[in-house]
Order: sequence, then structure tokens, then C-alpha cells
Amino acid sequence: MTQTREHDRARLKKTERRRQILLELKLRPHVRISELASRFNVSTETVRRDFDALSAEGLVSRDHGGASAPTQGHYPSLDERKHARIAERARIGRRAAALVGEGETVMIDSGSTTIEMARALAYRGTSCTVITNSIPVAMTLGHGPAQVLLCPGEYLAAESAVVGTETLEFLTRFNVDRCLIGASGFSEEGPSESVRGFAAVKRTMLQRASQRHLLIDAEKFGRKGLAHVGDMSLLHSIVVDRPPQGPLRNAIEAASVETVVAG
Repeated sequence: MTQTREHDRARLKKTERRRQILLELKLRPHVRISELASRFNVSTETVRRDFDALSAEGLVSRDHGGASAPTQGHYPSLDERKHARIAERARIGRRAAALVGEGETVMIDSGSTTIEMARALAYRGTSCTVITNSIPVAMTLGHGPAQVLLCPGEYLAAESAVVGTETLEFLTRFNVDRCLIGASGFSEEGPSESVRGFAAVKRTMLQRASQRHLLIDAEKFGRKGLAHVGDMSLLHSIVVDRPPQGPLRNAIEAASVETVVAG
């Protein structure tokens, strides 16, 4: 019991330290390993591991002697994406909602298409347990029979979602029947993501689920986002508005991933 309490304290300390690193990067463009090691009273190796972990989550960019906030091109906000290809995303959402059975445990990530799936799931009245980092998904399902667990984490206002170390640690506490995720892009290499911190959330959800589904509209076929989520083989199925063709189709078939077309 004593060892467990000590481990929990160490984990909380690590989480708080990484939160402070992210806060510093909101206030200034670059932070140095040596400076933070002195401030936190830890070794430079400890801070370097923090940087490596945050970099893997897409939350910082590593550079010599420190880290900086990640730079990336403009990607449409959630609100902008919600007003594009509405009919296609609604069809995908309805078809994906039909995959969820009564009593199942489900992880749903943040995105315009997964919000449509949550609406369809609420309309069907499926009694299930949903774990999500998306505030709109939680609000959509929270008034129905579904039990909703909302992840903690750093709030991204443009996405109405949370990301970061706390989010990932929360997700790793659960084993679920299936996960349903979206993506910014989908190529022969697999799904990818452009929103800061989203790729790590998706990877963790894929790791914790027995059945893994990607919800993706055809406009994103062949695109590559900033961060690679994982290989094609991680997926059991893709739910799409129309079937992919050419090299992407070949890669999907080679990985034995099922294509579910929303009619």
C-alpha cells in the first residue's frame, strides 16, 4: 500500500511538471532543459524524458538543449469542419453507430465525424459506456442511456476537446470493446492527424480497444496530417462515404482491413 501511494505521488508530480512545461511554452517561445531542471529540482535527464514524452504527444517540438511550441500550418477548426460535407459525415456517423452493441464499452475521440456518430448513437438509444476526450460528444450522449466518462486534460478551445499527459493516463486505465476515431488524413501509411495532441490520444485509444474503427470521409483519402497515428494494420475497419481506390485501396486490402461503406 505504501509503495502504491508513493507511486501515485510520483505520477502526479510528473503530470504537474509536464503541465508546467506546457504553461511556460504558452508564455514564451522556447524553454531550456537546464533551466527547468533547476526550477523543478530534478535531473536534466528527467526533464529530457518529459520533453520526449510531450514531443511524442505532439505537444512540443524538440530542439537542441530544450523545446519550443510546435509549429504547423493552418488546419480548419472544429466549427469550420462541422459545416463541411455534412451529409457525408452524417451517413458515416449513422453507419458507425450501428456497430456499437448494447452494454459495450466504447472510446470515441474528438472530431466533426465522431460528433455525428455520437448523435446517431444517442438517437438509437444504445445503452453503453462511452469514454471520450470530446466535450460535444459527452454532451450529446450525456442526456441518453449511455454512461459517459469525460477525460481530464488540457483544454483546446478550437476543438472543444482535451489532450495531454493527463488525458493519456486516464485512457490507459480502461480496456474497451471498441474505439471509433476520426483523422485529418488517411494514406497508405495509415491515419494521421494535424491537431496538436490528437495523434497521441488516437494511438492510446487504439491500444486499449479490442475492435478498432476509423471514421473517415473520402475527401481525406491520400492526405497526410502532421503526425502519424499508426500503421494500417492497427485498424479492423474503416467506415467511409465511398470506397477508396488505387494504391490506398490496395494497402487497405493488404492489411486485411474491412471497408464499410455508409449507404
